[in-house]
Amino acid sequence: MSDLLRLSASEIAAQVSRGGLRASAVIEAALARIAEVDPQVHAFLSLRAEPARRRAEEIDQRVRSGARVGSLAGVPVAVKDNLCDQDGSATCASRILERFRPSYSATALRRVEAEDAIVIGKTNLDEFAMGSSNENSAFGPTHNPWDLDRVPGGSSGGSAAAVAAGEAVLSLGSDTGGSVRQPAAFCGLVALKPQYGHLSRHGLVAFASSLDQIGPMARSARDCALLFNAVAGHDPRDATSLSRDPRIELAQLETLPDDLRLGVPRAWLGEGLDPEIRSAFEATCARFEACGAHLVDLELPDPRHAISTYYILANAEASSNLARFDGVRYGHRAEGVHDLHAMYERSRGEGFGPEVKRRILMGTFVLSSGYYEAFYAKAQAARRLLRRAFDQALETVHAILIPTAPTAAFRLGEKSGDPLAMYLSDIYTITSNLVGHPAVSFPAGATQEGLPIGMQLCGRAGDERTLLALVQAHEGRHDGVGAARSAASPVTGLLGRGPAGEGWR
Repeated sequence: MSDLLRLSASEIAAQVSRGGLRASAVIEAALARIAEVDPQVHAFLSLRAEPARRRAEEIDQRVRSGARVGSLAGVPVAVKDNLCDQDGSATCASRILERFRPSYSATALRRVEAEDAIVIGKTNLDEFAMGSSNENSAFGPTHNPWDLDRVPGGSSGGSAAAVAAGEAVLSLGSDTGGSVRQPAAFCGLVALKPQYGHLSRHGLVAFASSLDQIGPMARSARDCALLFNAVAGHDPRDATSLSRDPRIELAQLETLPDDLRLGVPRAWLGEGLDPEIRSAFEATCARFEACGAHLVDLELPDPRHAISTYYILANAEASSNLARFDGVRYGHRAEGVHDLHAMYERSRGEGFGPEVKRRILMGTFVLSSGYYEAFYAKAQAARRLLRRAFDQALETVHAILIPTAPTAAFRLGEKSGDPLAMYLSDIYTITSNLVGHPAVSFPAGATQEGLPIGMQLCGRAGDERTLLALVQAHEGRHDGVGAARSAASPVTGLLGRGPAGEGWR
């Protein structure tokens, strides 16, 4: 792999802006890496090779002329294919949108390009972002770059794998119940689910509108903050966008709060948590204590209640949002039918995959007459109670530390026949979406097999800065911890066991 792709986003942008590195050279290195490894990883659904080359040459010309360039100049960025791109696609990894071409680009994508990042392609995902393994894609699963027989997590598995395999330096995903954080944990990355309303959802194909949030993915806290700053801020096109400016001064990442207090809900670390994840959690606690943090035991509602609440509310919203894909306005339309209801039935039956159909049916059921009050209304009440409990806990601590996932990356097919087991993969991540607060996943060691382990910090409303500062402090004390860090970086991966063999190194 080219040494250019081992540079951080900050380093690439700084060197490109000074003229010491050509954006064209970075893009050619990324395209070469994709050609080398993506046939095995399958992180991308489509590439923007020629537009990326033209964009890189334009940036190089501006640098040569002395013009100012943006904070992400020349940085290759991968974008999840549920973000609209007027120059490309928004398939949502679904047959129903396979030939759909958006008429506009998502605000997040436009803002990334405004900072002179180069969008290199659209990445694979669980269909309509519904899944925890990336196996629900209509176009085939993505493979984890650390072990090609394992999942990269979901639903933003393609975005995570692209960065972990060195095909891109940064990526954008979406997070409805942990969909940037769980893949980041499985692939050894940093991923931020921002405060709801801090990143515009304009142009993000809706799954569950009150839970969806676009999130940045990177190899370090600083790069994650850099991408967050590029896309964050008020957007008049998004009615849920907050008016305040949430961007982070990068220098502030060097400073931790005085009297730093981290909450630890130890009752959450019980049944279902892999012993290696528990050991990594205790080691992470010790590293934060070495950074000066005081650990505080917390009592929080059982996360199993959050699972029930989430899958009622998310599926109810999905049932409503996906009603627009009916074969009439856009997307796939069944052929050879002349009856309206038959056309609806066949178009949706042919276009949607099994998991999407399951969630639509579940959501329609909980919204139906006679069941609305029993399920949906109670789930909304439970959501309010969860929000109150987290707000009260965060009055006494700066952040809450928990694992990102109960296990490391599992094998392809291991849970695909058991939807409940798959849903429980998100048991530690969904609460932050329900309450709307920011949360970040970060690398925290490895299993004995060398698979990355991720930990998670859940923060106060609007306080992404403290979360990323804590991750950066942890990075300074994490060198040499775990086989994944000592044997290889997330860029190169282990990958010797997979079919790609030595070619990955």
